[in-house]
Amino acid sequence: MGIWIQAETHVGKRKRTKFIHEGSYVAEVDVELLEEPEGWSPYLSLEDAYRLDDVREALRRGDIKTAAKKSRVFSLTPVAV
Repeated sequence: MGIWIQAETHVGKRKRTKFIHEGSYVAEVDVELLEEPEGWSPYLSLEDAYRLDDVREALRRGDIKTAAKKSRVFSLTPVAV
């Protein structure tokens, strides 16, 4: 006689902020992490992964206006000690 436990396949979502640093800029991008009981969890949706790539590429080109459409962009200033 055995005990059977059936796991529910439940996909959970958690909101997180990812930071992208390129040159003297940092962008905050809001994403959802998807969690499943099996596989490589947590992971990003394809849409969120593309958004991160788009913001990174825009910052590399110096196109702050485009990056700011999909994120919050900050300029970094060195601090003299």
